[in-house]
Amino acid sequence: MRYLVDTDWVIHYLNGKPEIVGRIQDFGAQGLALSFMSLAELYEGVFYSRDPRKSEGLQAFLGGVELLGLEDETTRIFGRERGRLRAQGRTIGYFDLLLAQRTPRTGQRSLLTYPHAAWEGGDASILSLRDFGGIWG
Repeated sequence: MRYLVDTDWVIHYLNGKPEIVGRIQDFGAQGLALSFMSLAELYEGVFYSRDPRKSEGLQAFLGGVELLGLEDETTRIFGRERGRLRAQGRTIGYFDLLLAQRTPRTGQRSLLTYPHAAWEGGDASILSLRDFGGIWG
């Protein structure tokens, strides 16, 4: 099984949160992936961080993960789902919704993320920080 890692998990990993560092190391043996959307968010954090070592930590982390882009099918489903959610009066960030749509079609069975409305009704098995004994929330 491979795991798609969300931005928040990588941030906690880079900040040395022991519970997340341990999980990332455990899951890493099975294969980790990161979306280009999460990478863009991480670079934003690196460029505006007060700690220049964050860039080095991110580069080291990236050495062990597969970077995933977008394909036509994901963008098509994104458009359909974004419209459906908007019609229901629900708005979800573009990146979050794209990531939710991307996960099951890339061979990842699990997404390491925070609980979020974007994941409701998805067909991926979602792992969140809450799944690991209340680490968050």
